[in-house]
Amino acid sequence: MTSPAWLTVLTTTDSEEKARLLAQGVVEARLAACVQISAPVISVYRWQNAIETTEEWQLLLKTTAERYDELEAHLQEAHDYDTPEIIAIPVVRGSAGYLGWVSAETAPVTSGGSRGPGRRDEA
Repeated sequence: MTSPAWLTVLTTTDSEEKARLLAQGVVEARLAACVQISAPVISVYRWQNAIETTEEWQLLLKTTAERYDELEAHLQEAHDYDTPEIIAIPVVRGSAGYLGWVSAETAPVTSGGSRGPGRRDEA
């Protein structure tokens, strides 16, 4: 089976401000092309032998499989949870234009300043 080239990565945090900071950081670092922040969700989970119910903001990060390890490391470092939820969901299909944009926006910047395949410089 072929590994997917693109991923949607899911994480959560306990405030809108933290969600915005995480989103800004990964897009600036070109580790995700886009991050969607959902309105508060309610999470119910077991933590340290107790059932917890918490309001959280869910982030959906669009990236490539190639950038996943760097994205995960960035989230682990920037997140204030002891064990943040970081789950990668494979993108099985998508529009060619959108997936090309995700690839271009997450491509590492080379020393020559190129921003990846398909990127057009704008005047």
